[in-house]
Amino acid sequence: MSGNSTESSVNESCPPPHADTRKPKAEFPLGTCDSHCHVMGPFSKYPLPATRSYTPAEAPEEALRAMHKRIGVDRAVIIQSQGHGLDHSALLDALEVGDGRYKGVAVLSTESTSEQVARFHAAGICGVRLNFMKHLSGIQTYSEMSSIIALVKPFNWHIALHMTSSDIVEHHDFIKSIGLRVAIDHMGRPSLPEGVDSIGLTTLRQLLDTDTVWVKMSGVERLSRSGAPFSDAFAIARSLAEHAPDRLLWGTDWPHVNLHGPMPNDGDLADFVSIIAPTPTLRRKLLIDNPNQFFDFEGIIPT
Repeated sequence: MSGNSTESSVNESCPPPHADTRKPKAEFPLGTCDSHCHVMGPFSKYPLPATRSYTPAEAPEEALRAMHKRIGVDRAVIIQSQGHGLDHSALLDALEVGDGRYKGVAVLSTESTSEQVARFHAAGICGVRLNFMKHLSGIQTYSEMSSIIALVKPFNWHIALHMTSSDIVEHHDFIKSIGLRVAIDHMGRPSLPEGVDSIGLTTLRQLLDTDTVWVKMSGVERLSRSGAPFSDAFAIARSLAEHAPDRLLWGTDWPHVNLHGPMPNDGDLADFVSIIAPTPTLRRKLLIDNPNQFFDFEGIIPT
């Protein structure tokens, strides 16, 4: 699987996730959380909006649950995808089915209301995603993003930022000004050739030192150029893990929309955890303690 995949257009369907998830080499501890995944469809029940920027493959909650059972995940944070636009029906129904197993992250607009946020909050949504990726119909203005942040602040939601390494540098001051917990998706989508000492990764590490910014150790299948086991991305991942082990969140990014060519096996992505966190203490931080704190999961692990 090559990380050189092109992004999908609305007229080109994304391939489905890998159909034969293998078990990880090392068993995950009870209470493990997948901090970044999505649900898509079924489209007969949750139609795709005409305004979407790509056409995802169906990946309903039942398939997500089966994948999680295979790799040993007990909890998850489901991110509203641009594929479903502002219609959160699939996410909200997944949260209800999850019965405490799932948390959610919404996508809002300047037309969203506090009443809508309150309804989402009661359903288990705990954050909002701001998108800087131009191919996904980003970016909003600072004024628009600030209004959305103000809308969710009374609910103490976190702010998830989907942005590249260069975006992190450009918007560094804005990120520091947010005033809520921040999660940077997909390791900040760094440039692999620029290495661990790039200005983007240096800036990200500085943000992690503020204690309000966290980073999701997800998207390695997008970063890697060599494919599984993604060894060309090990140095970057380890540099973040060694710098801020208490600020790491791991996620599969299932069902891996906007990738082309062979889709990653989520068993390989689970094995990547042992590279990021080679000791049991670090793995517990990454998989249980950090997400419990960041997403405010309750102490009881749903069965």
